[in-house]
Amino acid sequence: MMNIPVLGFSGPSGVGKTTLLTNLIPLLRYKGLRVGLIKHSHHNFDIDVPGKDSYTLREAGANPVLIGSRHRWALMKETPELVEPRLRDLVAHFHRDTVDLILVEGFKQEQFPKIVLQRGNISEPYSGDPSVIAIAIADGKAGAPDYETILRPSELPILDLNQPKQIAAFILDNLDRFRKDF
Repeated sequence: MMNIPVLGFSGPSGVGKTTLLTNLIPLLRYKGLRVGLIKHSHHNFDIDVPGKDSYTLREAGANPVLIGSRHRWALMKETPELVEPRLRDLVAHFHRDTVDLILVEGFKQEQFPKIVLQRGNISEPYSGDPSVIAIAIADGKAGAPDYETILRPSELPILDLNQPKQIAAFILDNLDRFRKDF
């Protein structure tokens, strides 16, 4: 199996996962990493636009549909038989020669290294998940971490959710901890 480092970010909706990732990715790329991303969605979603040829052909039953140009390509695969995708199946679509790190938003029920995000009243109590390697927090007021109100084991590092450079440094320092055979 591939041994690409995979690191997840989990937390309740609205806690800032996408915002953090949007800030982290350029910092990690600046350090020379080729960063891939997997985002879990609990909703039916469409990346194609109704009325476009690729949408019409997919709706007609073509499966999979690959659309490409000199700028990008996308492969769309209908998976009505799946209840929820497994992270292992999605990681398999990445190739070792194209990414150095895969960041994952969601999949909090699966066992792989992850950072839990907590922000003021949007937080969930620490679940005891042994795959959590750190907690990134902010109190939601002045932006400073509220260390006293967090429920966590004392051995987990606390990162400042409002300091993406600090979190990027943590990722770079611990990259080998994120290797997992899927």
